[in-house]
Amino acid sequence: MNFSQLLKVFIFSAIPLTEQRAAIPIGIAQYGLDPVSTLIVSFLGSLVPVPFILLLFNVVFKWMKKYKFFNPLNKIIENKIQKGTGKIEKYKEIGLIIFIGIPLPTTGLWTGSAVAAVLGLDFKKSMLCAAIGGLISAIIITLITISVGSFASLFS
Repeated sequence: MNFSQLLKVFIFSAIPLTEQRAAIPIGIAQYGLDPVSTLIVSFLGSLVPVPFILLLFNVVFKWMKKYKFFNPLNKIIENKIQKGTGKIEKYKEIGLIIFIGIPLPTTGLWTGSAVAAVLGLDFKKSMLCAAIGGLISAIIITLITISVGSFASLFS
C-alpha cells in the first residue's frame, strides 16, 4: 500500500467538492489501491468535517450573511440546503441517512451535516446518521467503481 496515495484519498474524501464520489474511484481506478482499504480510508476521511459542520455551520453561515462579498456563495449554500431540507425534516434520522447514503450530486456528508445543523437535529444522532449514511455511500461507490472497472476490462 502506498501511504501517500491513501493520504490523498483521505484528503479528497474530506473536501466538499470531491468527497467519496471522487476519492474512491481515484483510489481504486487511478492509484490501483485495494478496494477495501480505499473504502475504509475514504469513509474515515469523509467523517472528519462532520462534527465541525454540525457545531459551527450556523455560526459561520450567519457571519457570512453579514457581508455582501459572500452573497454568491451564500445563495449556492442556501439552494443546496433547501433541496435536502424537506426530506430530512420529514423523516429526521432515516431521511438524513438516506440523503447522505445515496451518492448523487448535491447529497453527501457536507450537505447532509449542514442541513442537520440548520434543522437543529441532535448532535449525537446526526453524527451516527452521518456515519451510517457515509458508510452506505462508500460501499455503493466502491461497488460501482469495481463493476465499471470489471466491465471496462472486458473491452480492453
